[in-house]
Formats: sequence, structure tokens, C-alpha cells
Amino acid sequence: MCNLAVSESALDSLARVVTFSMPSISLVIPTLNEAENLKHVLPQIPDYVSEVIIVDGGSVDETVATVRELCPRALVLHEPRCGKGIALQRGFDAVSGDIVVTIDADGSMDPGEIIVFVGALLAGADFAKGSRFLQGGGTADMEWYRRFGNWGLKTLVRLGFGGHFSDLCYGYNAFWTESLRRLKVDVSGFEVETLINIQALKHKLKISEVPSFEAQRINGVSHLNTIQDGWRVLRTIIGEFASLHRPGARSSMAPLSDSVD
Repeated sequence: MCNLAVSESALDSLARVVTFSMPSISLVIPTLNEAENLKHVLPQIPDYVSEVIIVDGGSVDETVATVRELCPRALVLHEPRCGKGIALQRGFDAVSGDIVVTIDADGSMDPGEIIVFVGALLAGADFAKGSRFLQGGGTADMEWYRRFGNWGLKTLVRLGFGGHFSDLCYGYNAFWTESLRRLKVDVSGFEVETLINIQALKHKLKISEVPSFEAQRINGVSHLNTIQDGWRVLRTIIGEFASLHRPGARSSMAPLSDSVD
């Protein structure tokens, strides 16, 4: 008869192996006057997230005080320049984890989904991209004209760069830090997610879309301007396409093909 008993020392050894194998996770959250929403978001951050980085763009409410109270371990970076793209890049420069996850501070994204994104990376992806339009995902915060705009813009990206993204302008994403370092994130506004997606295609990262549900913002008004920011996204797509077709540009990149699972 087999003896199935396991000694405490063996369990301790196994625990050390598991702990050693688990990658460290850095969560980056850009903020601007989101104190009331952070009261809902911060307590939901899982314990396995090893680093929380808040990049504040000059809030005049109690955003920073709320972070200090509810998440004392968080690193708060004060960014005087405006724009989500600038805030994310500032956060990316500060991360120390093996994996970087980005979410918004408005309460629309569930931190409990982080494990799904991490799972996609552990399964072999370089970039786990959130999608509101895959089975299992959804959105309660997108008007019909924004849905139409998302469809049109992602179609342009598909024609110009390959890939089969089901969503383009969504901020719930995760990367291996070493993969993220390869991307050039040099835009200032909400077009940053589009730029990251295109850069990931151009650099041939292995991309896995992950279903995610976007709830309505809990408090306050969105900083997104549909017309202005839609134009910035379109301009980014055109600019990246033009840079790809400059003489010698393709020789510095791997050939394009579908890289979305």
C-alpha cells in the first residue's frame, strides 16, 4: 500500500518552488481626480499583485490622499504633463515586476480579471490584450457611435498591419516587461492603446486577446472626448502606417502576419 503522507519539509520545499516560479506583477493606474472611484478600485486589487504604481496627472481632489489611505504600499508618481499616454509611459519606466498590467481608475475595469491576463502570458503570449467584444466580455459604457468608430478604426489597423483585433481602444492590458520595453510609446493621449496594439504587431509580439467586461464609470465624467480623441487615434494609425512604408523601414521589422490568437 502506498504511503501518501507528505512531510512538512517537502511541503515547504514545494511552496518555495511555487513562489519562485510566480512572476512578479506591476499594476499601473493613471489617475486624474478619481478619489471617489479609487475607493472602489484599490480594495479590489489582489494580494498577488506585487507592485502598484499610481501616476497622477495633477489631481485637485483627494486622489493622492485616498491612495495613501487605502493602498499605502503604492508608489505614487506625480506627472505634471497632461495625457494618458504620458502617464502610462511614466509608469512603464518605473515598473520593477516581470509583468506589467494596466487598468483605468474609474471603476470600469475589474481588478479580479488580472489573473486571466496573467494566465494568457504564462501560456505563451507576449501581450495579453483586453477585449470587450469577445465571448465572455462586454461593455455597459459604449454608445452606438463609439462602437461604430471602434469597428472602423480596427478595420483600418487590420488592413494596414495585419492581425484580427476585436477591440482597439481599451485600456485593460498586460505585457511581459521585457516585451513592453521593445515598444515605443510616445503619444500623449487616449490614442496610446492603439499605438501599443500597432507597435505589438509591427514588432511581431505574440498577442492573445482576453475577454473583459467594461462596467460604467462609478463616479464623475469621463475625460474621453469622442471626436477629438477619435481623430487622434486615426492620426496615429496613419502615422504608423507611413513610418512602416518609409524606405528601409520594413527591413528593420520582421514580416507582418497575423499574430492575434
